Amino acid sequence: MVACALINTQRTAFEPQKGGIEVTFLYIVLGVIYIMLWVTLGMTTLRKGHTAMFWFGIIFPVLWIAGALMAPTPAAAAAYSSAGLQ
Repeated sequence: MVACALINTQRTAFEPQKGGIEVTFLYIVLGVIYIMLWVTLGMTTLRKGHTAMFWFGIIFPVLWIAGALMAPTPAAAAAYSSAGLQ
């Protein structure tokens, strides 16, 4: 009798979890935001001339944040000013 009660209270593989759709949506939204930040910070790091920080940032993404916040290298600043993009 007890074993029968335990079997009936377990979920099957096909039953959705409570709140499953909301959690999945949250993970998708957070994943999209993470990828957008990944691309934006990586490209900003490259544009500012911090090439080594970009490549090491693939392993340690915090370096992309630092590279995006740092001032551009002299070569990148000269290229930016000579292109008339001020």
